[in-house]
Amino acid sequence: MAKEFTMAEVAEHTSRNDCWVVLFGKVYNVTTFLDEHPGGDEILLNATGKDATDEFDDIGHSHDAWAMLEKYYIGEANKSTIPTKTIPSTHPLGVDTKGKKSKYMAYVIQFLVPLIILNVVVALFSKSSA
Repeated sequence: MAKEFTMAEVAEHTSRNDCWVVLFGKVYNVTTFLDEHPGGDEILLNATGKDATDEFDDIGHSHDAWAMLEKYYIGEANKSTIPTKTIPSTHPLGVDTKGKKSKYMAYVIQFLVPLIILNVVVALFSKSSA
């Protein structure tokens, strides 16, 4: 059975030499990952000692990043001590993250609208030159 930590216990680990973070209800000791983090150590240092689920999720980490989490896992966060806005219902790989569908649609629209405009311009140009 995994060890359970309260958010108060997690909050005691906020230094460069002792760096814990909560993601999706799980506690990770990321101290040894600080220098390896592709986004820089400052991002992790700003997230330590608290629930950084929203920040982690908003970035859209790769499957490799998700897999790397296992290496740093040290236990479960006591769900009653996690701020209610990010209490997960399942493991991160299976969590249905809020807002993902709307973010995806925004990317699709950003790609499709210029493509449609380009097709209309090409169609109009080819008709006028014919």
